[in-house]
Amino acid sequence: MTATDSSLTALSQGWWALSQLHGKIETHAERALERRHGLSMREFSLLDVLSRQHSGPGGHLQMKQVAEAVVLSQSATTRLVTRLEDRGLLRRYLCDTDRRGIYTDVTETGQGLLAEARPTHDTALREAFDEAAENPALAPLVRTVEELRVPA
Repeated sequence: MTATDSSLTALSQGWWALSQLHGKIETHAERALERRHGLSMREFSLLDVLSRQHSGPGGHLQMKQVAEAVVLSQSATTRLVTRLEDRGLLRRYLCDTDRRGIYTDVTETGQGLLAEARPTHDTALREAFDEAAENPALAPLVRTVEELRVPA
């Protein structure tokens, strides 16, 4: 295989399109969330992931699982949790059954902010996807993403 192999070129072009789509969407949503709610996309994502926890068996996520869900390293996730905890949006506490485990929950204030921010996030996503769909290089990816059905 050479650097000019058509399969590599196609892969490179696909990666470029995916990167462009991601960048456009994240930038648009980030601006809307920051302007209206003082939240970054990472902060919104973290609040969203943690808000979906439940008190039943396996309902709380370990920090490693949270990090994977928000696509950050564990140390970056811990720093983000600390920032949101300092703002009163999250709280950490020890697991009742394993004193080594630390859980993180969204506070009432965090739940309220998340509820206010979710429509902004969803609208920003829709706007960004609609704009990207007008670009011939991105339109196929937009259609693919819109057709995805992730199992619950």
